[in-house]
Amino acid sequence: MDYLFLIVGLGLLLLAANYLVDSSVAIAQRAKISNFIIGLTIVGIGTSAPELFVSVSSALSNVPNNGDIAMGNVLGSNIANVFLILGVTAMILPFPIERLQRVRDIPFLIFMTILVMAIANDSMVPGLESSLNRLDGIVLLLVFIGYMGWVVIRKGKDPKKAIEEADEEAKSSLTGKSPWLLWPIAIVSLAALIFGGNLFLDSAKNLARIWGMSEAVIAITIVAVGTSLPELVTAIIAASKHNPQLALGNVIGSNLFNLMFILGTASTVKPLNFKDINIVDYGMMLLAALMLYVVVFTFKKNKFDRIEGVIFFIIYVSYILYLLLR
Repeated sequence: MDYLFLIVGLGLLLLAANYLVDSSVAIAQRAKISNFIIGLTIVGIGTSAPELFVSVSSALSNVPNNGDIAMGNVLGSNIANVFLILGVTAMILPFPIERLQRVRDIPFLIFMTILVMAIANDSMVPGLESSLNRLDGIVLLLVFIGYMGWVVIRKGKDPKKAIEEADEEAKSSLTGKSPWLLWPIAIVSLAALIFGGNLFLDSAKNLARIWGMSEAVIAITIVAVGTSLPELVTAIIAASKHNPQLALGNVIGSNLFNLMFILGTASTVKPLNFKDINIVDYGMMLLAALMLYVVVFTFKKNKFDRIEGVIFFIIYVSYILYLLLR
């Protein structure tokens, strides 16, 4: 039954997150909130709702190493986003890497990855256990707030482009619907998100025990890939519509969001302790960020080529095999 509950829980998690975002966007639009703010906040946070809920739920659980699933989910999502999602996207259709992504976004992702590794790896100091305490979480949230302010300033430099992007981000299938319909949809979606997330998380933990695997490995593999499915589907659709470069922006944004907002929120709610996350896992997350920078210079310059997509995919499969065997 755990296999069934895992699938049902994941389905509810993803479906509820989608409807929660759509209804929230429509409610905000009726309240005359600008599309720019909606796209920056509701859409950005809502699309990471599965990862956020799984990580915070894990943080609140009363187990000694409550951070294994929270950190494993973020690690696994960031690794899958780069090696699996971008690898598959580039194999379908190679795409260019824009200048701002090369000189600003990717370097900042590398910086944030190193920062998280530094503050989470307390076990490198004799006598300490790896953890993220509330102070660490607050620091990450403050960096997130600064980053969001930076994004606002960056978009504000080109008002016309900012408005176009905001209109695209703030699209909702429920726009124009009655508030009597929108509010019940939002409430039911939130309830389904909580129920589906708990079902998914509990079944994943049960499967970890049945298979004799650590919760960290389950989080890095099943939980992370499950919560990253929306990004994978979006990337494949974008590539099929000959607009694959959207995938890179989504992946960089999602990975930064995971490191700053999700880990920051989870560890501020309750300190996270890690037992089974090791240096190889952190190293793979850093390798993923560094490889994004490397592809700028390899093969065709400033382009993500098909051969690089194959290499990324092989790296991901190799890492998953390592996890299953360790």
